[in-house]
Amino acid sequence: MNYIEEIKKLKKEKDVLILAHYYVSGEIQDVADRIGDSFQLAKDAQNAENDIICFCGVNFMGESAKVLNSSKKVIVLDDNAGCPMADMAKISDSDIDKLREEYDDLAVVSYVNTTADIKSKSDVCVTSSNAVKIVSSLPNKNIYFLPDKNLGSYIASKLPEKNFILHEGYCKYHNFVDYDEVKKLKTDTDYDVLVHPECPAEILSLADYIGSTKALLEYVGKTKKDGYIVCTESGIIHQMKKYSSESEFITPKSMKQCKDMKLNTLEKLYYALLNEGPEVNMREDLASRALVPLKRMMELG
Repeated sequence: MNYIEEIKKLKKEKDVLILAHYYVSGEIQDVADRIGDSFQLAKDAQNAENDIICFCGVNFMGESAKVLNSSKKVIVLDDNAGCPMADMAKISDSDIDKLREEYDDLAVVSYVNTTADIKSKSDVCVTSSNAVKIVSSLPNKNIYFLPDKNLGSYIASKLPEKNFILHEGYCKYHNFVDYDEVKKLKTDTDYDVLVHPECPAEILSLADYIGSTKALLEYVGKTKKDGYIVCTESGIIHQMKKYSSESEFITPKSMKQCKDMKLNTLEKLYYALLNEGPEVNMREDLASRALVPLKRMMELG
């Protein structure tokens, strides 16, 4: 079966908008209608006019698309495609009440890499591309940031006037990039080191440029250098090669591929369109509460 041709037929017949994150495979990116980082794809989901939204990514992304466009049918490719970092964010209403008692003027800021339940307990959501801008605009001095301690530390370094209380979550891939390996690659090649802020501070210290997936991609497009050492999930390199075809892109061996993102395949995309599922379903009360911080992100970001 020619999955690509069948996918194109089905998405036209069923009026489907296919959204794909930069971390899924290149063959899925090439058949998608929109490719982007979490913030861009959230905007695409919010503005979708199609009958069905098909999200090629991980589960929290499909949840966010459903929250932002509750009238649409939202489907994913594999409902086992989770996010270990999102699963680390375990916090109850009572936990937040205690934090608000301990810290006056507190804003609960959740990374978009969280479940709808965590979003519903938050004052605002952020992505790596808009976090500094949004948090700097908040009137609150005290910021409880969850779940990513590395992104939280990076934002805190940019906003010394704020007091950050950090959750201890992390990305199980970005968090374990090896400092010595990246340093040696930089010394041996003299290539620019591109780093996502989900990496630890010691990796950020080696960076020539730090940014979200979209920002890293744009940096490549602007600079078009001989080569780059890419400290984020290797799926982004598919687009980087389009922006600078003559450049060499090296991913450190310690920067592993996201197993959950790679659960998205062309075959699963075909069957998701054919069967219109797995479908993302959510309680109305949860969706309405999770919508508040997501809409605030759209307004401030």
